[in-house]
Amino acid sequence: MFSFLGGIDITPIWEGLLLVASTPLANVGDMEKFNPAKMLSFDLETTGVDPAVARIVTSSLIKIEGSNKETTDLLADPEMEIPKSASDIHGITTEYAREHGAPHDAVVAETVERIYEGWERGFTLIVYNAPYDLSVLNALTGGDFLVKGGVVDPFVIDRAKDPYRKGARKLESVSAHYGVSLENAHESQSDALAAARIAWKLSRIYPELTEMPMEELMEAQASWHYNKQISFKKYLEGKGEDTSNISTAWPMRGIK
Repeated sequence: MFSFLGGIDITPIWEGLLLVASTPLANVGDMEKFNPAKMLSFDLETTGVDPAVARIVTSSLIKIEGSNKETTDLLADPEMEIPKSASDIHGITTEYAREHGAPHDAVVAETVERIYEGWERGFTLIVYNAPYDLSVLNALTGGDFLVKGGVVDPFVIDRAKDPYRKGARKLESVSAHYGVSLENAHESQSDALAAARIAWKLSRIYPELTEMPMEELMEAQASWHYNKQISFKKYLEGKGEDTSNISTAWPMRGIK
């Protein structure tokens, strides 16, 4: 459906289906298959729901290699007032972030550096609802964030593999469905760990996820997300609701 060529942006068959770019560092077609014993799970808590303008409050990356787990937690001063609606979710206030947080640009840079390092070492990036978190990074880097390696999105895979299951697909609900502990929802470390555990469970239930070449797995997730978003858009249009914010891009949006 599409090819990954070193140093060349990908042109998708379906407009808006996929917004990623490869570099000479990593050709997705040459990557290893998804290995649940080699994951880098990533989650952000931010100042808002719009990835085009959100700023990072916390960034967590959990590197899982076999039985070893290495966690990096970063607290940022977003250099703006954290809206109460956001603080109510993740519990971090403007005052706390200003006193204890690192400079925002430094947190962005370290987050991107650690993700790139993980890809270079053959880790698969696990991101629950990747088009949000990765789009935040893309916007904060002025569109310079590149997808250089494999991405597994448990949110997309769960919706595609079990489409008729009733109930919400938020991380809390999906964690409960798969028997995964989520002690502190909307705390970035807890969310990242839960996403990794769900990815591991999905790999056991659907072993084809670990058997597909990474290029095919990336393409499948992009297609699954596209189809779900188109269906959701049509549903909202049928109710006369605004659909201008519905994006079909995976694993991240471009910047306007």
